Amino acid sequence: MGAGHFVARVGLDPAAPEQGYPFDLPVTRWLRRNPILFRPGVTFLVGENGSGKSTLVEALAVAIGLNPEGGSKSFAFATRASESELGAHLRVARRPGRERTSFFLRAESYYNVATEVERLDKIQPLLPAYGGSGHERSHGESFLALLTHRFGPRGLYLLDEPEAALSPTGALAVLQRMVELTAQGSQFVVATHSPVLLALPGANILELTGDGVRRVSYDDAAPVSLTRAFLDDPQAFLRHLG
Repeated sequence: MGAGHFVARVGLDPAAPEQGYPFDLPVTRWLRRNPILFRPGVTFLVGENGSGKSTLVEALAVAIGLNPEGGSKSFAFATRASESELGAHLRVARRPGRERTSFFLRAESYYNVATEVERLDKIQPLLPAYGGSGHERSHGESFLALLTHRFGPRGLYLLDEPEAALSPTGALAVLQRMVELTAQGSQFVVATHSPVLLALPGANILELTGDGVRRVSYDDAAPVSLTRAFLDDPQAFLRHLG
C-alpha cells in the first residue's frame, strides 16, 4: 500500500475578506493567488512564529469537518472559541476515495481533548482506543499513546506542533510511527519546528515566509539549518546575548 493522498490542494475563496486577521497573513495572501499542493504521504509546514502555519493547519481541519480544538469529526465540544475565520473560506480539493479515519492533534488544547474522551467514555467505552486516559500520563506519553492506539491505516491526520510535549526520544518514536502509518496509506499535514520530525524520508517540506510558500529540502529548512549552525558553534550565538 502506498502513501495516502486524500487532500490534493487547498486554495482561498476569491470572495474571502482581504483585510484583518487571518486574511492579512503572508500565507493567506499567497493562497489568494496560488493554491498549495499536497503530495502523497507527509507534508510539513515550517516557518517562524506568526507565519501562519498553525493557522493554516487549524483552518484545514475546520474545512474538512474536524473539531477546531482537536479530535475527530465526532468531537463537538468547545471550551473557548479561538479558531480564525479562515477555515470557512478555504477551498479544499480532494482526490477520489476517502480516508477511513481522521484526527486533528492540536498540542496546546490536547488537555481538552483528553477531558472530552473521558466524558464520552462514560457513555460508551472509548479510553482503550486512546491507550487509556490522557490525564494519567505525561503530555508526551499521551501523544505517543494517541498515535499508537487511535491512529490507524488510511487515515488523514493534521498535527499542530506535536513536538511541543516530546523529548528527543519521543520525537523519534513519533517519527517512526508516522513512517509506519504512511506506509499503510495514511496522509499527514504537520506544522512543526522539529528537525527530528522533518527528517522523515520522502517528506514534502513547505516553508512559509513573508514572501509566500516555497518547497525546501531538509537541509535548507530553517529549523534544520539554524539548529545545525547553533550546535556547530553555540558561542557564536551566545556571545550576542545581553
